[in-house]
Amino acid sequence: MHPLTSHWPVELVDGPVRLRPIRPRDQRAWREINQRNRDWLRPWEATIPPPPPGHLPPRRPTFRQMARHLRAEARAGRMLPFVVTYEGRLVGQLTVAGITWGSMCAGHIGYWIDRAVAGRGVMPTAVALAADHCFGTLGLHRIEICIRPENGPSRRVVEKLGFREEGVRPRYLHIDGAWRDHLVFALTAEEVPDGLLTRWHQRISDRPQTQQK
Repeated sequence: MHPLTSHWPVELVDGPVRLRPIRPRDQRAWREINQRNRDWLRPWEATIPPPPPGHLPPRRPTFRQMARHLRAEARAGRMLPFVVTYEGRLVGQLTVAGITWGSMCAGHIGYWIDRAVAGRGVMPTAVALAADHCFGTLGLHRIEICIRPENGPSRRVVEKLGFREEGVRPRYLHIDGAWRDHLVFALTAEEVPDGLLTRWHQRISDRPQTQQK
């Protein structure tokens, strides 16, 4: 059996932070968060480039279409599509995508979070949970996270977790209506032998009490 499909669906938990598979009935909560956070999320959201002349632009999928596609990709062993909950409430999304096996054994993580809970350590915890699952349970070797240089909040997540910055990918993804440069951050399994969540917990415990917010 494929290593991903033999461990899917899965739920990952650390304190009040939980990752669970996205499901169609998340639609109402997901839409509410996205609408309330439009200005916060729009600069970092993937967009579809204009089609060639004479072609109609593709329609943006509905939430249910998106959820069905993500769940099908998970069953095929190519993706881990999670929602992030905090204290029982849906607050964001995290996807491990582009999963490749064979000689590479790698994947990349993308995420977003409700601005109302940003800065509370929710997303670093979620990324650490997902990375540890990928390394320890699935047997992936490398995890990448690609971030626009201007996205300070997202860059702070990888900096807190100790991801290495590897360089720039020029015009890497179509974001907010144009092709945008991205910084590449990465970790391999050998760099976190005790787990990324352990590293994150240690970093929190080592911070002065005045900074632990």
